[in-house]
Amino acid sequence: MRARNLTLLFVILSLPFFTYSQVTEAETHLKTVKTDTVVGWKTGIVAGLNLAQTALVNWSAGGESSVAFNGLVSTFANYKDTTSEWENTLDIGFGMFQQGEKGKFIKTDDRFDLLSKYGIKAFSKFNYAALLNFKTQFASGYNYPNDSVKISAFLAPAYLIAAIGLNYVPNNYFNAFLAPFTGKLTLVNNDALSAAGAYGVDLGKKFKGEFGGYARLAYTRSDFKGELLKNIALTSKLDVFSNYLKNPQNIVFNWEILIAMKVNKYISVNLNTHLMYDANIKVNGEKAKTQFKEILGVGFFLKL
Repeated sequence: MRARNLTLLFVILSLPFFTYSQVTEAETHLKTVKTDTVVGWKTGIVAGLNLAQTALVNWSAGGESSVAFNGLVSTFANYKDTTSEWENTLDIGFGMFQQGEKGKFIKTDDRFDLLSKYGIKAFSKFNYAALLNFKTQFASGYNYPNDSVKISAFLAPAYLIAAIGLNYVPNNYFNAFLAPFTGKLTLVNNDALSAAGAYGVDLGKKFKGEFGGYARLAYTRSDFKGELLKNIALTSKLDVFSNYLKNPQNIVFNWEILIAMKVNKYISVNLNTHLMYDANIKVNGEKAKTQFKEILGVGFFLKL
């Protein structure tokens, strides 16, 4: 356990140097708005939908019919003037998969991520800033292949983070928010999961409060100059949290990367990876483990 924590701490400390010239606060998929000094609002929305379907009727070579879809919506509304900045983003993703005509639909992606951050000019390239972040999911999840054991549900879990600190913005791509004063609330709004003490809440309780330190490093870029990169958009965001009051060495770690390539006006290829570790989340009811998710899609793209 100690070796794993030291490894995570090393990654956290080394990541800013690895991605220094790459990162910003935007969390939207294929966001192409460039930051400038214009006062006022900037808004936008990006939507994508990937579909896959196979139908087999009396197929002698064998196999099963299948259908799958994965969709995402990312929207932002950012305000900027000479002394302050207000950034708001909303990311929604959902996907399902069915194998066989009588097979049940199984979800492959499910997320709701709302973030708002307000900053006032402090000194040099730093702002005094406050952040609110709410995350949850929509549909229930099960311990497949056993679909009678529910391991997650709507608002179970849900996470609310409120933080105050400094926001460092050295350029149009990199953004680092460091908050030594952070409250984190974990909600498990499901009786069965609450009774089991899922996601770190006490047995029978639906809330868990924590106080600690929080850091958020982010990078986005869609204006690469090279011929091979000019149609590629990259977003990377890292969130870490340490609870001062209990086991501060158990660092909560979330790292997401979005890479999107525009093939033509309507077709895109996108890759989404998510690496995370949380000592409060028991995988398959056993123990905490490092978790990884990857979604690769080729599909329809619309930007308004």
